[in-house]
Amino acid sequence: MHHVKSFFIAAYMAFLLLGLVWGVSLLLEFRLLWLGASVLATSMLQMAFFLRLFISPSARTGKLTLWLMASIALVLPAIWMMLGAHDLWGLAALVLLGVALPMLYVHWYSRFPKRDRSFLRVDQTLPALVLTNERGESIDTRTLTTTRAMWLFYRGNWCPLCMAQIREVAANYQALAQRGVAIYLVSPQPPEHTAELAKKFDVPMQFFIDQDNVAACALGILAEKGLPWGLQALGYDRDVPMPTVFITEAGGHVIYADLTDNYRLRPEPQDILAELDRWDGRRDPVSGML
Repeated sequence: MHHVKSFFIAAYMAFLLLGLVWGVSLLLEFRLLWLGASVLATSMLQMAFFLRLFISPSARTGKLTLWLMASIALVLPAIWMMLGAHDLWGLAALVLLGVALPMLYVHWYSRFPKRDRSFLRVDQTLPALVLTNERGESIDTRTLTTTRAMWLFYRGNWCPLCMAQIREVAANYQALAQRGVAIYLVSPQPPEHTAELAKKFDVPMQFFIDQDNVAACALGILAEKGLPWGLQALGYDRDVPMPTVFITEAGGHVIYADLTDNYRLRPEPQDILAELDRWDGRRDPVSGML
């Protein structure tokens, strides 16, 4: 099943391109104009969504219910006509392009299986892990838990939602710093990709490499073969972490964890800040203890 997911997004893009060619050819040949318009419209709608992720990136896309319904609505009239014409091949192509592929993307591909929450529960202590910094030095995470910290495990530079999430964190750096939060960003991607990403930000966030996904494995957040097919050629590991955000207090105690079951749904910065404020509100004003 992991292998199937790895190939899915590449196959999806290929079918959308074929849909564009099919729709345009029908319109240019003045054949079955209703079919050509339907195929072209749903292909363009879906491609526009994916292009938007890169052109105008956002850390979350919502549940996409309207987008999915619009795609299905665009091909329903054509599907009805193909049924009447008994064109089974054309019918199958329409159902695949306008209904099956978008539904699989929304309800299967972008979702993770039930996540293991035993390692990142509130009041759990972060286990000792070893990460690598941009200079190739090994760092014991116990040296990183002497203060409150936010940990963001991201999939890599190739993921537009991850990049948008990191930009959100950078934009809210001052608010996090005022609450005593250090920021650690962790990915298994090659050091040169991490160094390239770090240069884009002028706030003191720390970037780390999780060699061979050892830390992600230990925390139960590994998505085996989660890299889209073809990106291995750029040096990325085929296994990636599930997007995960958690916050530890000094000493490594977890006080917040967002273990999303959908890579399109990430926590809002204001929700994280509000959770920190609620946590601080539980402290004794004299002793500082909970």
